[in-house]
Amino acid sequence: MTRVAAIDCGTNSIRLLVADADPATGELVDLDRRMTIVRLGQGVDRTGRLAPDALERTFAACREYATIVKDHGAERLRFVATSASRDAENRDEFVRGVLDILGVEPEVISGDQEAEFSFTGATKELTGLNQGGAQRPSNEGGGGRRAGDLAKPYLVVDIGGGSTEFVVGEDHVRAARSVDIGCVRMTERHLVHDGVVSDPPAPEQIEAIRADIEAALDLAEESVPLREARTLVGLAGSVTTIAAIAQDLPEYDSEAIHHSRVSYDRVREITERLLSATHAERAAIPSMHPGRVDVIGAGALVLLSVMERIGADEVVVSEHDILDGIAWSVA
Repeated sequence: MTRVAAIDCGTNSIRLLVADADPATGELVDLDRRMTIVRLGQGVDRTGRLAPDALERTFAACREYATIVKDHGAERLRFVATSASRDAENRDEFVRGVLDILGVEPEVISGDQEAEFSFTGATKELTGLNQGGAQRPSNEGGGGRRAGDLAKPYLVVDIGGGSTEFVVGEDHVRAARSVDIGCVRMTERHLVHDGVVSDPPAPEQIEAIRADIEAALDLAEESVPLREARTLVGLAGSVTTIAAIAQDLPEYDSEAIHHSRVSYDRVREITERLLSATHAERAAIPSMHPGRVDVIGAGALVLLSVMERIGADEVVVSEHDILDGIAWSVA
């Protein structure tokens, strides 16, 4: 076993995983997994720069994570930064700050690399399940099927803050594409006026988001055969929050969410509910993270649009994603 640490710094959140990895068996045992909402991408779509407050929030989380990595004695650490820091003019300031705190330089990866990590993290266990490993019962929208009968190829959809990654593959990636339709980017572009989020959004604002999403899906389909997928696997906070709402969980429960299934009808119902709710109503949902209250509607609309585009009856929800893929790359 190799003790590794992985950090994924996205547009909306920064996450840490410290785990013991056994490449021989494909086992990744979590020692510490946590997430902090830092909104690194705040205003990037409008200004092209990382805001000073956003950088300081991110560096504060890095200082906390540095202590955890040291306490666990991780042998290797990899820090991957995605959409916001890839787009920003002052990304060098971000790189220097992380290097000073954690002793490693953040790798500002491309969308294609991001997609590779997401696919590995999301499907490594699914392949094992399809080969007769441990199975867990399906819940909402699963029609009584179990995780072990998932059909290939998979379409992995990772809905981030700034971008969404689409990856199609069987045991390995066949095609991938990253497009700029993340939940934070869509919210800031269409739902924020004079620094205030529309609450709830007007129909024309929702249609504007829809138009951006549909154009991005057209772009993704130029290189990724989305409609060939037999199983849709959804990743990241927008998807896992929808899964938690679908199960009416009294609080966010990763174990209950991981490998759960949500039907298309339930996703549509939840999306409509979120887009018609006020900030207070969304915040009152027991499983809702405070940092997702304003952006969850746009994230849900991305998932719903993807399901409509490919005709998916359900989405299989994974708590394992790019962070696990980064950990495996270190191991």
